[in-house]
Amino acid sequence: MTVVSASAVSGVPRLLLRAEGATLFAAGTVAFAMTGLSWWLYALVFFTPDLSFVAYGAGPRLGAMVYNACHTTLVPAALVAAGLATDTVLLLGLAAVLAAHIGFDRMLGYGLKYATAFSDTHLGRAGGAP
Repeated sequence: MTVVSASAVSGVPRLLLRAEGATLFAAGTVAFAMTGLSWWLYALVFFTPDLSFVAYGAGPRLGAMVYNACHTTLVPAALVAAGLATDTVLLLGLAAVLAAHIGFDRMLGYGLKYATAFSDTHLGRAGGAP
């Protein structure tokens, strides 16, 4: 079992990371609006990355791997690249929603997970004070 000894982010860096998350949430939402796609799609897709919580049923190591794969900006970036390369608005819209979700989570203090426990994140204890 890996023990994480890093302390929680605090002070100005914590505020900046949360502000960065709020900015990503807003930018993703605005980008989605610019696609002209239905807001029903936004509502349907917004919380789908959180289905990755189910992987924690197989243990924190696999849970963290699956959660992190669904909550990294690499996925929306790849979708943007594919959407631009193929001129596919749906891919751009999906990328925007996923980016908005990731930003929303970061804004609330939910970061990428360590394999030790669900609440151990790169931003400190999930959702809580540092």
